[in-house]
Amino acid sequence: MTSSPPIAFVTGASRGIGRATALALADAGYDVAIAARTVHEGDGRMTPGSVREVQETTVVAGSLESTAAAIEAKNQRALPVAMDLLDRPSIDAAVDTVLGEWGRIDAVVNNAIYQGPGRMDRVLELDLDDATKMVVGNYVHQLHLIQLVVPGMLERGGGRVVNLSSATATMDPPAPAGDGGWGLGYGASKAAFLRVAGQLHVEFADQGLLAFNVDPGFTTNDKPSDATFSARYRGAPPEVAAAVIAWLCASPDATEYAGTLVFSQSLCKRMQLLEGWPP
Repeated sequence: MTSSPPIAFVTGASRGIGRATALALADAGYDVAIAARTVHEGDGRMTPGSVREVQETTVVAGSLESTAAAIEAKNQRALPVAMDLLDRPSIDAAVDTVLGEWGRIDAVVNNAIYQGPGRMDRVLELDLDDATKMVVGNYVHQLHLIQLVVPGMLERGGGRVVNLSSATATMDPPAPAGDGGWGLGYGASKAAFLRVAGQLHVEFADQGLLAFNVDPGFTTNDKPSDATFSARYRGAPPEVAAAVIAWLCASPDATEYAGTLVFSQSLCKRMQLLEGWPP
């Protein structure tokens, strides 16, 4: 009897690192459930990140339907589910759908981020309601998702949790927001989330749960803000972080990195996980 493929659940999978990770996991033999707000191509929007920016919403490419098609082209199953990090019932519904359709989740990749207004505001400009939304979207509700999926992993003897971190969570900006640096709100919310993987490791490593933080470094995603940082940081395509995340989810050798912060560009280069990178 042929065993069924493992199941991964990737959030923020309509574009960027999330999409690339979903495809890398499909290449590694996973069936992949994918979550994001943008279900259909052409519906994606990005809001201004600072009160100093022109207050216009821009259209961004990518969708769950296009990611699902790419997964299925690799002969793996895809299950798209709509989810909004500010809407807790949508998180409940997404997990219920995946468990109802596929019965389990073996690996969860918390890649989605909330990037609403305020993410590039300076300290005295940051509206407290905007700051609160970032903490809810980037920490509280991501913790809620983890609380929903980890018990099932423990019942089955283990699983893997990969949380996407950010340099903004661990270092001060090189300059103020708008002048080559970043705002307080987003970095503070990611700093809170950074604590979760290590805590999971302390509490559940002996029950087979492997939890990782992954810092992708500056990643070129064709966002308007990329031009601001590309002059200062070389960056890498999203496939670099994706290759590392897929390896952490699939490889028995990843155990040594459990509970730590993994710098994906360094690990990818050292282990040659992505053919042709670095160029």
